[in-house]
Amino acid sequence: MATTKKNNTEAWLDDLELTPEDMRDGTHLARVGAALDALEAAEKGLADAVALAHAAGDSWAAIGAVLGTSRQAAHRKFAPHVTRTGIVG
Repeated sequence: MATTKKNNTEAWLDDLELTPEDMRDGTHLARVGAALDALEAAEKGLADAVALAHAAGDSWAAIGAVLGTSRQAAHRKFAPHVTRTGIVG
């Protein structure tokens, strides 16, 4: 099945009649994609750090203070991750 999809995609690409005017430099879009990947990795790293801090006994108030938010906001955002990862403190 994957082979058929690949063949269909290749056929579609082969049928395109592109001129140099149709082609654009994808550098900027590649940077957007790379920034999105970095953002997602940073968000996961933050969630993991919060989960570990909470598991180590740090309060939601302390975590919220470091994040520049209230304990309630920190808890609302990160408690599901703490529970999902199995790190509950």
